[in-house]
Order: sequence, then structure tokens, then C-alpha cells
Amino acid sequence: MIKFLLWLLLLVFCWPLAIIALILYPVAWLLLLPFRILGIAVDGVLGLLKSLLMLPARILRGPGKFQ
Repeated sequence: MIKFLLWLLLLVFCWPLAIIALILYPVAWLLLLPFRILGIAVDGVLGLLKSLLMLPARILRGPGKFQ
């Protein structure tokens, strides 16, 4: 909502810049999409490595109330 209100404010003060921003925003979103996908994949791999490293400690701790 705040982004929309800021865009409306830009539209009032400088409408050509607001129209350019409206056109370029989807292009920038498409260009950054592979980096978001890569970030999700790296986060998943790091989570898997963390769970594998913590597995012996979880096994040695035994059943508890947090499992």
C-alpha cells in the first residue's frame, strides 16, 4: 500500500517519471527473478546441511518434549 501511495505522490509531482517507473518495474522484476530462485535454492541447501550437521546431537539428546 505504501508503494502505491508513493507512486501516486510521484505521479502528482512528476508524471513522466511515474509512467517510466510503471513500465520498468515489471522488467526489473523479471530480471531479478532468477536471483530470487537461486536464493531459495541456496537457503534450502544450507538448511539441509544444517540439519545433517545437527543430526548426531539430536540423536544423542534422545526423545524430549521438543521433538
